[in-house]
Amino acid sequence: MSNNLLNFFKKDRFAYNNGIRLIKVEPGFAVAQMTVTENHLNAANVVQGGAIFTLADFDFAAAANSYGFITLGASANISYFKPPKGNVLTAKASKISSGKRLCFYTVDVFDENEDIVARFTATGYTTSGTILEADSTDNRDGSGV
Repeated sequence: MSNNLLNFFKKDRFAYNNGIRLIKVEPGFAVAQMTVTENHLNAANVVQGGAIFTLADFDFAAAANSYGFITLGASANISYFKPPKGNVLTAKASKISSGKRLCFYTVDVFDENEDIVARFTATGYTTSGTILEADSTDNRDGSGV
């Protein structure tokens, strides 16, 4: 995992505040984990679907941006198979296909027993901006990407 990519994703405040950590990134592939806390549970005391979606979306972003160009989510879908067991969720993102601007990824989310609990599919849009450029700017106003 390059230092540039690692530094770029350290700035993801939403992932950080949800307890998500990046474990591994290679071109077109990423692994991220989230330790489940009380804050991730819904009223039925199971992990909130939005927490699982957030983990998968972050992992997709890491894999899609692994080539050094800013890639933004254009669409995403998730299917939940069963409630997770244990306290750690692991997401594994893999590239399916990519062209000049569009890329397609699948992210499988596993529980502590290594059972698949959800599958996330996403389409990304690759911009002309690079991770290095983004690392030196603040784009919260929507400019610069």
